[in-house]
This record gives sequence, structure tokens and C-alpha cells, in this order.
Amino acid sequence: MTNKDSAELLKQCNAGIKMGVGSIDDVLDNIKSEDLKNILSKNKEEHQNLGSRTHELLEKMGEEGKEPNPMAKGMSWIKTNVMLSINDTDNMVADLITDGCNMGVKSLNRYLNQYKAADEQSKKLAKQLIDLEHQLTIDIRPYL
Repeated sequence: MTNKDSAELLKQCNAGIKMGVGSIDDVLDNIKSEDLKNILSKNKEEHQNLGSRTHELLEKMGEEGKEPNPMAKGMSWIKTNVMLSINDTDNMVADLITDGCNMGVKSLNRYLNQYKAADEQSKKLAKQLIDLEHQLTIDIRPYL
């Protein structure tokens, strides 16, 4: 039997992962530093691995993934493109990614609180995603 809170938490993680991967894709071509590009590429792979795991768990529950909120996705894309057209530097890329990670951590913690009855496996995955987002903000601080 599917735990509704588990499925909802995983759907939110799935949407967040897609948003994160999309955000990284949006900035990769603007990065000048090979080190920063490598940090973001590695993080994107880790996001994709968690995305695959999330998708597997949802499939086992008979559930489908969730797309990011179209409004949030659109606003993120606009902000990224406007900011990079004004200031196309690695500092700006790091700033944009940091903002996105902070929003992701905040949202994921909110979902962990909202879906308290989620199973431990789903909570663990959400916490792994939170840790991944938090670690990225630490890794890119030198580029701010």
C-alpha cells in the first residue's frame, strides 16, 4: 500500500531535481572556469542519480514524477537569462546557483515538515537532496 505522504514527498523531490538540473543546464555554457564547470557538472550527475532513484521509488508505488511548477521554472529562466545578459561572469553564475540551492533547501525542508508520515526511505532521499544542494553552495562559494 502506498503511503500518500511518501509519494507526495518523492514527487516534490523529483520536481526539485528537475529544476536543479535545468538550472545547471541553463548556466553551463556561460561558465569560464573549468573548475566551476566541473563542480556543476558533477553536481548535475549527482542530481540525476537521485532523480533516477526517486523515479524508481515512485514507480514501485505506482506513481509518476512531477514537473517543476511552470511559473517557478519560467521565472528562474528569465532571471538567469536577464542577469547573465547584464553580467556574464562566473560570479553571477555562482550567485544564481546559490540562490536556487537555498530556495531548494528551504522548500525541501518545508516538504519534510509537511509530509511527516512519509516513510524513512523517502525522508532519507529528501535529506540527501538537501545535503547535495547545501554542499553545492559551499563548493561554489569561492566563485561568489
